[in-house]
Amino acid sequence: MKVTKPNLGQMAMQVLAYAQLRNKDIIGTGDISRVLKITRKQEWDLLSRMEKSGIIVRLKKGSYLVPLRMPAGGRWSPSAYLILTSLMKDINGLYQISGPNAFNFYGYDEQIPNRFYVYNNKISGDKIIGGFEFVFIKTKMVGSTNPFNTPDKISVPMASKARALFDAVYDWSRFNTIPRAYCWIKATLKKNPEFSKELVDICLLYGNKATIRRMGYLLSICGVSPKQYEQLRKKTGSSKGLTGWIPLRPARGKIDREWGLIINGEIGDDINS
Repeated sequence: MKVTKPNLGQMAMQVLAYAQLRNKDIIGTGDISRVLKITRKQEWDLLSRMEKSGIIVRLKKGSYLVPLRMPAGGRWSPSAYLILTSLMKDINGLYQISGPNAFNFYGYDEQIPNRFYVYNNKISGDKIIGGFEFVFIKTKMVGSTNPFNTPDKISVPMASKARALFDAVYDWSRFNTIPRAYCWIKATLKKNPEFSKELVDICLLYGNKATIRRMGYLLSICGVSPKQYEQLRKKTGSSKGLTGWIPLRPARGKIDREWGLIINGEIGDDINS
């Protein structure tokens, strides 16, 4: 005897009615089986069918983002920002958008990234959620942000300009941003010399020795007063080892003992270099 599946539209309406009644935009496995008095397997099948039909979005195993009313046409297309904020709320995570998204946001890079780079304190890895690609970078260094109001009126934490530039130097291997980042910082300081203080503060908060050396040397050749970066010089301490000014280039060039760097290249004035 052939067993027919329950009508998806009818059961989906019950799920959405439950979410609306409880004002819950995120439901978990176990919620629906109790309310609809169905088995966990039936619940899984229902939620899976609703996801494939575009009614709900699977945030992670066992958690689904739900519209509080039936979407027009039966399919729902929440923004990447809604998906991201909902996921972070569900896992109780601290997060911020940075990397290529921030570089484009502040006008340093014209290329519009097709992925969202998210520093956070909970998860790592590349994930596709609701049709959007996310790169989650797990770190303890979450902070120094400005609220960004998205077109769909969601407030998300965007890395501050200083933090974004710091990330471009600190996380250069992930974003392939040195020496471009040096040009971005040089152009910014040319317009606003006082911006150096924000960069120094960010480096003192989050920087490792290599980043502090590179940033300190950069500030020195950009004409910033030594008083501004004196704290960076102290934090580098003394070391016999030398760091390449421009990573991955051959370690050939003059040696700057003050910052412990091999100056293996020059930077220009082009912000898009």
